[in-house]
Amino acid sequence: MDYWAEIVGQTEAVETLHRAAEPGVVAAHAWLITGPPGSGRSNLAFRFAAALIARTVEARASVFDQVRARTHPDLGVLTTQKLLIDIQSAREIVTTAHYAPAEGRYRVIVIEDADRMPERTSNVLLKALEEPPERTIWILCAPSEADLLPTIRSRARSLRLVTPSPQDIARLLHERDGIDAAAAERAARLAQSHIGMARRLASDADALARRDRSVQLALGIATLGDAMRAAAALIKVAEADAAALTEERDAREREDAMRSLGLASGAAIPPQMRAQMRALEEDQKRRATRSLRDGIDRILTDLLSVFRDIVLQALILEHSGNAGTPSTIELINREEAAQITERAERWGAVRALAAVSAVETARERLGRGITPGLVLEALFAGIIAETEA
Repeated sequence: MDYWAEIVGQTEAVETLHRAAEPGVVAAHAWLITGPPGSGRSNLAFRFAAALIARTVEARASVFDQVRARTHPDLGVLTTQKLLIDIQSAREIVTTAHYAPAEGRYRVIVIEDADRMPERTSNVLLKALEEPPERTIWILCAPSEADLLPTIRSRARSLRLVTPSPQDIARLLHERDGIDAAAAERAARLAQSHIGMARRLASDADALARRDRSVQLALGIATLGDAMRAAAALIKVAEADAAALTEERDAREREDAMRSLGLASGAAIPPQMRAQMRALEEDQKRRATRSLRDGIDRILTDLLSVFRDIVLQALILEHSGNAGTPSTIELINREEAAQITERAERWGAVRALAAVSAVETARERLGRGITPGLVLEALFAGIIAETEA
């Protein structure tokens, strides 16, 4: 089971997929892996894909290196850096589903963010799932089953992931990555159990500093002028964060791709391999166009944790005289406890809840494609208006 060691807090799911991928076992032709952001959906899907492709248990690790770099000939991936997966991309991947495996036991097609498929796109996939090729397996990833059409859900075996505990994530960061125990605990807590973000906060001091800056900007808003300045400043924070993340990920993916093709870092790419590298570069360019919105959404998620802390602290203060009411709570943003308590005393639980609702509305607007700057300005202006009412 060492092959699955990086999958945190998903014991039952790992056991299910481990058994399904065993040589000689006939696996279901379609799987739907659901779970909250940060639960490890994609990582688990690609590890499962490599295990299905590999002809032996011993070959899984080497196959996974190619799968992770998206260069294995028996792997197909459908994803998007846009808001929705377009119908043409779905048609193209469905066509490849009929190819026989070139090297492995199965051809595996992974659809990341399957919830981004509109109905017309989903219907293209539905036809492929109704008449699946014998040696092709589909793996779909989405936050929940409700995000897909019922007709697609009914044709896939569902596997639900749980939110890993901060303790499990901190342990992984400490034991596998050598992160100091205290730093690992803080990163896991601030990331709200999002595995990828916890790893980044624990290993990248600049990323942690940008998060701290976002929280301080939000907590420092007192006037409408503050709100507009904070919105502009957070756009710059998100731009810097997105640029750093994109650069880091692009370099890592290119290095993995070069290694899987048997090329040294920086070596010239032979003509017969250039198509694979061009496809990787095109994917990276498309991802860059979505990186700012992802950065804004990460900031909104962080702000949501701050206002959640204020709500809980306000409830404690308002009911501190009641028997059975706990006198302390576990803050996500423990380092900002003094400011959170001050805001809880000044706002009270009702106004703090209004701020939580405002952030949820902002995330919904961002998802509909509204300009990020306008989303943030409306968010902070609304909070100021509510708290001054």
